[in-house]
Amino acid sequence: MDKYNPAMPSTTFDPRDYDAFRRSSIPASLADDKTLRFDSTEDASVFFARELDYIKTKTYDVIYPEFNALALFPKTSEADPGAETITFYSYDKRGFAKIIQNYATDLPRVDIKGVPNTAHIKSLGASYGYSVQEMRASRYAGKSLDARKGATARDAIDRESNTIAWAGDPENNLVGVLSPTNNVPIFALSLNGAGTSTKFVDKTPMEVLADINAMQAYTATLTKSVEKPDTLALPTDAFLYLANTPLVIGGGSTGSVLKWILENSPRLKKIVEAPELNADSGITPYPGQGVAFMFSENPEKFSIETPMPFYQHPVQAKGLEFEVPCEARIAGVLIYYPLSMLIIPGV
Repeated sequence: MDKYNPAMPSTTFDPRDYDAFRRSSIPASLADDKTLRFDSTEDASVFFARELDYIKTKTYDVIYPEFNALALFPKTSEADPGAETITFYSYDKRGFAKIIQNYATDLPRVDIKGVPNTAHIKSLGASYGYSVQEMRASRYAGKSLDARKGATARDAIDRESNTIAWAGDPENNLVGVLSPTNNVPIFALSLNGAGTSTKFVDKTPMEVLADINAMQAYTATLTKSVEKPDTLALPTDAFLYLANTPLVIGGGSTGSVLKWILENSPRLKKIVEAPELNADSGITPYPGQGVAFMFSENPEKFSIETPMPFYQHPVQAKGLEFEVPCEARIAGVLIYYPLSMLIIPGV
């Protein structure tokens, strides 16, 4: 794609958009406007097809890092967009080895037990459009159409995908990492020294360290140390407490609690802030409680399955405007190894 320049627009565009413009009556009415300098209806159609192609390209390039599930969790697109469901297996390793004698024929058998799970696939939709007057004003001013409309449509679909990845959508049978039905273990935090709160902000740095060690030990016990989660997502208040609270060991400061954990933990490699986990986010199924989520950032363990990522359909003429329908297909989160992650309410 050529870099867009209003004075020298790209010569490439989606021919389907061009055909939609050409078949409608709008380019002809604009071409007849003596103030706009179109030589013909074809020129008007080409101009707006190029404009729209630039906006679509820009929309695909937009990245929204505030959607933490989309930024942090592994993503796959293995199912066909036409599928209504996808079946996957949650696995448990079985078996052991033993010392054997020469010519032994009774070698222990190991295997993997898979439990089938069926995920439903749903469509997410949004749209944006431009009126005849917006096209007229764009050509008159020599400026491109406002790309923020396309970005807003992308934002709306990504926002809903992000919410589904965290909490699922029970009404549509979509599962998220915090859904109560996903078989992910839940860890109960201990109370602080005063016996009044489990929240990090109400604990001493050493009590917080004890909690984080206990989380990792809990997963190690459940899985015989097979699973080693490497990422901890925290609500904003807990993350800021770790990042801004100094840890004093042996009479000297070692920097923040967060810095010390990342430098000394043999398993945790990343601790991140996720506002979706805040007590007042309205996203988690734990109202009034901040939630921590510990997981392995590995597509072999789980993934957000999007059979059809964000897609913009060809433009459609509707009355005195052109509309661009946008769509995505999502199956929620597929969790292959539930014990590779941990939910920690009340943090």
